[in-house]
Amino acid sequence: MEKLTFYAVSAPEKLDRIGSYLAERLSRDVVRHRSGYVLIAMEALDQLLMACHSQSIKPFVESFLHMVAKLLESGEPKLQVLGTNSFVKFANIEEDTPSYHRRYDFFVSRFSAMCHSCHSDPEIRTEIRIAGIRGIQGVVRKTVNDELRATIWEPQHMDKIVPSLLFNMQKIEEVDSRTGPPPSPSAADKEENPAVLAENCFRELLGRATFGNMNNAVRPVFAHLDHHKLWDPNEFAVHCFKIIMYSIQAQYSHHVIQEILGHLDARKKDSPRVRAGIIQVLLEAVAIAAKGSIGPTVLEVFNTLLKHLRLSVEFEANDLQGGSVGSTNLNSSSKDNDEKIVQNAIIQTIGFFGSNLPDYQRSEIMMFIMGRVPVFGTSTHTLDISQLGDLGTRRIQIMLLRSLLMVTSGYKAKTIVTALPGSFLDPLLSPSLMEDYELRQLVLEVMHNLMDRHDNRAKLRGIRIIPDVADLKIKREKICRQDTSFMKKNGQQLYRHIYLGCKEEDNVQKNYELLYTSLALITIELANEDVVIDLIRLAIALQDSAIINEDNLPMFHRCGIMALVAAYLNFVIEIRTMEAPYFLPEHIFRDKCMLPKSLEKHDKNLYFLTNKIAESLGGSGYSVERLSVPYVPQVTDEDRLSRRKSIVDTVSIQVDILPNSIPSDDVVSNTEEITFEALKKAIDTSGTEEQEKEKRRLVIEKFQKAPFEEIAAQCESKANLLHDRLAQILELTIRPPPSPSGTLTITSGHAQYQSIPVYEMKFPDLCVY
Repeated sequence: MEKLTFYAVSAPEKLDRIGSYLAERLSRDVVRHRSGYVLIAMEALDQLLMACHSQSIKPFVESFLHMVAKLLESGEPKLQVLGTNSFVKFANIEEDTPSYHRRYDFFVSRFSAMCHSCHSDPEIRTEIRIAGIRGIQGVVRKTVNDELRATIWEPQHMDKIVPSLLFNMQKIEEVDSRTGPPPSPSAADKEENPAVLAENCFRELLGRATFGNMNNAVRPVFAHLDHHKLWDPNEFAVHCFKIIMYSIQAQYSHHVIQEILGHLDARKKDSPRVRAGIIQVLLEAVAIAAKGSIGPTVLEVFNTLLKHLRLSVEFEANDLQGGSVGSTNLNSSSKDNDEKIVQNAIIQTIGFFGSNLPDYQRSEIMMFIMGRVPVFGTSTHTLDISQLGDLGTRRIQIMLLRSLLMVTSGYKAKTIVTALPGSFLDPLLSPSLMEDYELRQLVLEVMHNLMDRHDNRAKLRGIRIIPDVADLKIKREKICRQDTSFMKKNGQQLYRHIYLGCKEEDNVQKNYELLYTSLALITIELANEDVVIDLIRLAIALQDSAIINEDNLPMFHRCGIMALVAAYLNFVIEIRTMEAPYFLPEHIFRDKCMLPKSLEKHDKNLYFLTNKIAESLGGSGYSVERLSVPYVPQVTDEDRLSRRKSIVDTVSIQVDILPNSIPSDDVVSNTEEITFEALKKAIDTSGTEEQEKEKRRLVIEKFQKAPFEEIAAQCESKANLLHDRLAQILELTIRPPPSPSGTLTITSGHAQYQSIPVYEMKFPDLCVY
């Protein structure tokens, strides 16, 4: 060998003839099964290959590869391993110039076949598989370092290489946890364990993938998992994609996510567990990609997931409608449970993905999801619910709101306007008026996520009487101008939804707890002096509604409202503790609480009285003039769209007079309420029911959209007419004072207009405003 090597180095032009001669001898010895001569010939070829690096080595390499091929084609495992070892040595040699005519198709096919060896002897089978994996690794290294490396990434090669590696990786006994990237195998394991060696080769292959060939390397993974039915259970699928996401370059992560989404679309008609397995793989990929670059696929991810959420609900609804008795019914129930697994996996993926996005993208996703929540009576949502029916529609509403709840978790906006813009607040509050307590709970929880910017909600959990609020160590900041503007514009809308939410007949304890938390969070995060007064008015109105009970609520609900008011106001409660414990949250919301037969006979000291609250607030510097004005919720189009019985069946025009001081008990209330019912009695009622509905709609539309000057002029003319009629009846003269006695407050939509002079009309023993 020393003489032969010296001769080959000294005369490199002779390498071609040397290689041809050795190849001829080796081929003859292989056929004649002369293993000793085969080993000698391959040793000579290996040493010559390692020693010579001249341009003339190109023809010698062809002879060398031809001999390696002969060894791999033989049926003897020792010769196959020998040929593989020689090829690996050749793959580690860096050639000075590329070879434009050399191809490795045969070696890819042969090494892939060796990876699937089924030899009867386990040791020999393992040895052949290890040789096949090392051969694939050599091909990858050789072609990647070659300028013609693009050939190895062609689909016909990847369809052989990737499944061969995955087939051996399936032997891994312990699947890594989700907490981090899979650990790198040790050097000893790489040489002895086919599974570890295959995984290492798979990592190396993916690490060398570029933008143009990434998809070709990933798609065979889906084919392998489908063929071997590895989506259910999906531990191995999760393990594979964790390796993929940690091995590829971060900027290519969105390619993998797109491929998973595409495969989910392709398998949309498969069993629920298969779809759930794919979605869980997507969750793992998103969890890793969210830490780096996700690219332009954000909306595509959510759009695809929401589409499959709708499909899952549709499948579930169809199974419920088509179910029958017997075994079919049991199968239908099993499918329903499986569909819930799919739905929960989708929601978990949406929540995890959304919670890892930056705030500006999260706001877009919140709008994106909210735009797909169906609301009865409207067509503003973009989700097709034509095939779902009422039960399926309710299910999709709950699923979407749960997704929204997870996306908004941890969201901290600097101003409430950023978190709750009008385009988001209006559709969000619409489900809060529906006859479904679970929907209303989800809406309130989403509101809490967006309002609670200082993590105070945990301290307010559970409706109860708090002896000393200071012990809670509430965190709050000074109300900014943007938040004040938000409450001026949207405060009445929030109060109205809380007021109506308290009066729903299907409320449970959790609803009252969430409503209480809503009041508390508004007080902490958004309340200035005016908002505090409005909230107290709202609480008193709730108390009055529970006492009067125009909606015929059960006694539990009436006492629940009283307990909510007590927990919020947190004022004089000693008397209640002794005489009416069912008005307190600690008693009414526990099992087997004794309920009263009525509320009308109770002592007024058990109620929260406006005049006493005004005295307390007045001493603290609050302006309490508006506290004596009863709270009446605004009427909006939501009452028509929400499938609920509105407490307001008429249009109310509320005129507030703000005197300089709080009137005493013997003074008539300074609010005159002119309702549509009262006006209707003064006109001809011979019209049909349809005409009355049209008139009511026109009145609502007028007070929502008409200019303020027109509304004020109409109110003034009607007020003058009323004064004239009173004067005629009492035969008195109206004598206006020289200066106004108050101001007229008219609310139109979200705007309030004040400072309109109102004169006091005096009559004997009667004061009319």
